[in-house]
Amino acid sequence: MGVAIRRAGESDRADVVRLLDEAFLDDPVSSWVFPDEGYRRRKHGALMEAFLDLALSQGFVDIAEDGTAVALWWSVPAGEDEDGDGEEGPAQLREAVDPDNARIEEIGRLTGEAHPTDRAHQYLHMIGVRPERQGEGLGSALIEAVLERCDREGLHAYLEASNSRSRELYTRLGFTVTGDAIELPDGPPLWPMWREPRLFVTDCVDTSQIA
Repeated sequence: MGVAIRRAGESDRADVVRLLDEAFLDDPVSSWVFPDEGYRRRKHGALMEAFLDLALSQGFVDIAEDGTAVALWWSVPAGEDEDGDGEEGPAQLREAVDPDNARIEEIGRLTGEAHPTDRAHQYLHMIGVRPERQGEGLGSALIEAVLERCDREGLHAYLEASNSRSRELYTRLGFTVTGDAIELPDGPPLWPMWREPRLFVTDCVDTSQIA
């Protein structure tokens, strides 16, 4: 499936936040962070916008040209935690989005503890597809575009799968579960998954055979 993809920027802010809000509003993890549905509808978009800010400052955002899918990637150097702010990052996120919601900080700390730091890698933080377009391969196309670059450049990749369906997809793309699931208290598990770069083969010409 051919999907036209471009790099998103500040001018795409409103569209990206709206898409992420729609894609993740009823996600089990979002429902755990904001258990009350009415409150979630009021505050969820602010959390998605904060995640967008992190991706724009520490990585990049890829979006389908027609605005139906978006992927947030963080470029994590070796020896650095995922948010670049050490132990203060989750607390700062909570303060910025919803100061009275301890779960925002808690999920940040739990995922941070599981996140590998020994090797540089691309971290797929979020990938969202418009609900009515899910299941069409849009998300896979966005991911594969970055994984091809990872293979060319010898880069590792990392993510957390939030359900068994996404875990199966990521396994097909070369990711493997790295250890025990991240257990959210009274919430859904997250599976940390790592991908080694695959050997990238390019076509070449053996000039020794040319007369």
